[in-house]
Order: sequence, then C-alpha cells, then structure tokens
Amino acid sequence: MADTQIDESAQDAKQAAKAERKAARLAKQIRSFSEAHGGAEGQLAYIGQMGTRIVLVGEDGGWGDLVAPSHAVAVSAAEKSGITLHESFDGDFAAKVRTGPYEWTRMAGIQVGGPSGR
Repeated sequence: MADTQIDESAQDAKQAAKAERKAARLAKQIRSFSEAHGGAEGQLAYIGQMGTRIVLVGEDGGWGDLVAPSHAVAVSAAEKSGITLHESFDGDFAAKVRTGPYEWTRMAGIQVGGPSGR
C-alpha cells in the first residue's frame, strides 16, 4: 500500500511539472504576442475536453488565441505573462478587435456558402 502512495505522489509530481512547463511555454507565447501588438489583454473560454482557449487582443486591435490543456494551466500562463484577464468577451474589450478582409470573407463564406477564403 505504501508503494502505491509513493507511485501516486510521483505521478502527481510529474503531472504538476508538466503543467508548469506548459504554462511557462504559453506565457512566453503570450508575452511575445503582447510585445508585437503594443500590449495585450485576454479572456479565457472553456472549450470542453480540449481545454481552455486563451483569447488575446492586442492594443493595436490584432488578435489571436492559444489553447491550454486545462483551465488551471491557462490561468497560470496568463498570470505569468502579466496580461489583464476579462471575465467575458464583450463591451469595450470586444470593441478593440480589428478584423481585416480575410476575416470578413472567411466569416461570410462560412455563413452564406460564399467564398471560404481558402
């Protein structure tokens, strides 16, 4: 029984270390995005078993996203990167997003069967 507890503790420690490494990699990517766009803010969106999406909006209106394997990893990455997190993607935060012709063509293609932007 003691061996089982040691094995579980070792496994938990490995999982925690793996999550910490993933959070550090995501934080590095978030900081890079932030530097390229004059700063950034974010919002976390649960996407089921795939994890949590980190939606980023730069001060210049550029946007992007990353996917973390869990909500805890997403929160840790956001904290490590130093960005401000919003509870929801609406209001002033959503108004910062600037889309270009590609996004409009792509969205219209998906919705009405028009060009898909491919």
